[in-house]
Amino acid sequence: MRIQSTRVWICGQFMPAQLEIKGTVIAGIYPYKTAAVEFDYGDKRLLPGFIDIHTHGNYGFDTNDARPEGLRHWMANVPEEGVTGILPTTVTQMPEFLTKAVANVAAVVKEGYEGAEILGIHFEGPYLCLEYKGAQPPEAIVRSDVEQFKHYQEAAGGLIKYITLAPEKDEDFTLTKYCRENGVVVSMGHSAATYEQAMLGIANGASSMTHVFNGMSSFKHRSPGLVGAAMRVRDIYGEIIGDGRHCHLAALNNYFTAKGRDFAIMITDSLRAKNCPPGETFELGGHPVEVRDNGLAYLKGTDTIAGSTLAMNQGLRILIEEAMIPVDAAIHSCTINPARCLGVDDRKGKLVAGYDADIVVLEDDYRVTQTYCRGRAAL
Repeated sequence: MRIQSTRVWICGQFMPAQLEIKGTVIAGIYPYKTAAVEFDYGDKRLLPGFIDIHTHGNYGFDTNDARPEGLRHWMANVPEEGVTGILPTTVTQMPEFLTKAVANVAAVVKEGYEGAEILGIHFEGPYLCLEYKGAQPPEAIVRSDVEQFKHYQEAAGGLIKYITLAPEKDEDFTLTKYCRENGVVVSMGHSAATYEQAMLGIANGASSMTHVFNGMSSFKHRSPGLVGAAMRVRDIYGEIIGDGRHCHLAALNNYFTAKGRDFAIMITDSLRAKNCPPGETFELGGHPVEVRDNGLAYLKGTDTIAGSTLAMNQGLRILIEEAMIPVDAAIHSCTINPARCLGVDDRKGKLVAGYDADIVVLEDDYRVTQTYCRGRAAL
């Protein structure tokens, strides 16, 4: 199959091109109008598929639910926002619930599913700091424990690829070092770490930060905290929620200005309430959550933000059109940067011959016309 457009994202720029897809991969990229095509997308933008590395749920399903049909429905439908790769993300809960949650993801991956590719599991907690727990259930937060983590990883069939932890609660950085040595990305978050503790976390193997600005020690000119570390250390990754509500638009711009185009990662941090009617009450880690008219989810009866209902394509629009992020930096934050962070950039994140045919077709208003997941049209 061949598709083409006058605006294909290649080498950090839009140019006219034609893509040949064979099976699950891009077989070749040729000059525009080289040969007859099955689909000519005119001047619509062709981008690499989006990768969301921090998302708890959608369509009424949460990763912690441990329901295979819910996870399959999520993966089959999330390409409607251009997502082709994903890390279903847990929330802190008691061990029996977390064990079932990660085992469910492993079972679905083994048995098969359609749509966006599950690239692993993001294990957010339970090794966090109570002071910056946010909506994470406090009763289930514990100190880092390598043996317990091994149990979760065994239940997950090795699929935990990314973990959020508070470095100051990881004694001697034992879990940080273990994860680094065993191919799990360590991301610092939900943490009261000082700037100096963050530096030591990085020195011992942490390579990312979880939803920068949210759930972490803030920046002060005499005490930079985790936010200061995220801005200062430009060659580690940092997630940021792109809804313009978790972070002021100016904060989004400041972050990308400091970070550059290669290490910022846009995430949704979405909850099960996404694509559900507003006003309903849902559950997160056993606690009630309500979605308000502003699109944010809160712990019920409080002003504590629990997550978002953001779609990736709309997050990209907000970054470019409202936060005034340079186009290449914004696109990279949804595509190649998360791919590099996860170590799958040898097949994901770019439109290159030999890579997976993960492609999203965008209108000028950022609506998704079509998404190809490993060469298969998903819409």
